[in-house]
Amino acid sequence: MRITLIAAVARNGAIGRDNKLLYWLPEDLKRFKRLTTGHTIIMGRRTYDSLPKGALPNRRNIVLSRGQRQLPGCECYTSLNEALSHCTSDEEVYIIGGASVYREAMPIADRLCLTEIDDTPADADAFFPSYCHWQRVEEEHHAADERHSHAFTFVDLVRAKK
Repeated sequence: MRITLIAAVARNGAIGRDNKLLYWLPEDLKRFKRLTTGHTIIMGRRTYDSLPKGALPNRRNIVLSRGQRQLPGCECYTSLNEALSHCTSDEEVYIIGGASVYREAMPIADRLCLTEIDDTPADADAFFPSYCHWQRVEEEHHAADERHSHAFTFVDLVRAKK
């Protein structure tokens, strides 16, 4: 099984505020859909609650929740370890948030697919864990334009070799 963390991250590591994404970047959303469609996504309950239409289509949706056990279109487990134990060895698993799930999954992740946003919001309340020791293997820069309020870079990273 390959575990990938996927997120849009500001320069200061910010990823959200009040259980909402900080940025609306159409190209980032397209990339997210392209990468995760047909695969398993794992998210915390608050991330699930932030989705406008519930479970994301054409993906196996897994929600981590200590209380809620049934959500439409989702499998629910009480921990990341329990969820992963229900995944097969050939599955592509994407961790899609939130901050505490990213922190827990970081030590076991194989890859990071990040959108680094050229901005530093002052009012964020959710942050991605540090990834300064990961190795960049691919980057694709995009300038700000009429559809994107900030410049951003798609970055793929792998765990640095020791």
